[in-house]
Amino acid sequence: MSTQTPQEELGSKISSIQSQISQLQEAVQLANARDSIEDIQTIVNSLAQRIADLRGKGYAFDKDMEDQAADYQKQWQELSPSVTQQIDTQANSLQAALKPLENKMNQVARLSDNPSAAQPTLKSLETGLNTLESKVEAAERAISGMYDQFNSQLSQLKSKLYKIEWMMTELSEATFQLLPTESGIMAVKAVWARSGKEKKGDPEGVLYLTDQRLIFEQKEKVATKKVLFVATEKQTVQELLLDVPIALVEGIELSKTGLMKNEDHIELKFAPDAQVPSAHFHIWQSNEEWQSLINRAKARDFDKGRAIEIDQETLDKAKSVPSKCPSCGASIDQVVMRGVDSIQCEYCGTTIRL
Repeated sequence: MSTQTPQEELGSKISSIQSQISQLQEAVQLANARDSIEDIQTIVNSLAQRIADLRGKGYAFDKDMEDQAADYQKQWQELSPSVTQQIDTQANSLQAALKPLENKMNQVARLSDNPSAAQPTLKSLETGLNTLESKVEAAERAISGMYDQFNSQLSQLKSKLYKIEWMMTELSEATFQLLPTESGIMAVKAVWARSGKEKKGDPEGVLYLTDQRLIFEQKEKVATKKVLFVATEKQTVQELLLDVPIALVEGIELSKTGLMKNEDHIELKFAPDAQVPSAHFHIWQSNEEWQSLINRAKARDFDKGRAIEIDQETLDKAKSVPSKCPSCGASIDQVVMRGVDSIQCEYCGTTIRL
């Protein structure tokens, strides 16, 4: 049972309503809607430069991304004026609807010493404020509906660019080099569950997919000193652990684990010539997406969308590697890395110029 006097109860309601009105004074300007279209404008304006930066770093695929960026720019130029006009129209209407409610608030405040006299105006004010809040929400939904489809498509490209940007950063820090005819497709944070089931101590790092290989590089901080089971010193361990030609992938199995089945896992089965017969990874992206990417890489589907062609000199150099050493006749299975003009026979030490 309330111990407040009628005047105190009215004072509490007045304080609550004043807070509600203060929030509405911002809401009726549709600030959230304005922020949303400003964010979209920023994203659209940045697309071309982000793609150009990726090309400069060597991302070779998705040659239609430049056209996509230009198309999004054109679409938004056509769509944004009508969205902005609708925001202004709705905001003017909502602000006009708020004014009489602000006047009623002043009336209630003047009657703060007379709760019974204030009650009719107070009830009308509360109803009006709740109705206006509903109108604000409806206006925001209507406005977002004008560009929801566009924003959804734009978000897909934005997400894709973010993933590729992350991959290019990781590749620039990797301990291995890409082959002269090789380009990165995707990378993801991963744990290699060596036993087939993730356990504490399994190596964490980055799983890379290129148009020629699947590569896992351990990249994590490990404890070098502990005090009472708490790590007091750590060092970064970065080491190439798995390097398998994409052609040796023979099977892919997907699974979901975790309490909410929200952890993506992928198990890769390899041909007998591979480094290991299989590898199970917990990955921080959609495993279905990775299955699709790996299958496309195996089918050489990404070559159709090359934006950066492999230069002829690099191709010729890769093709010029002899199958056997001209001195001792031993088989040569070395792959030429970028910037290498000669290789050495592993058996007799002969230098072979390319």
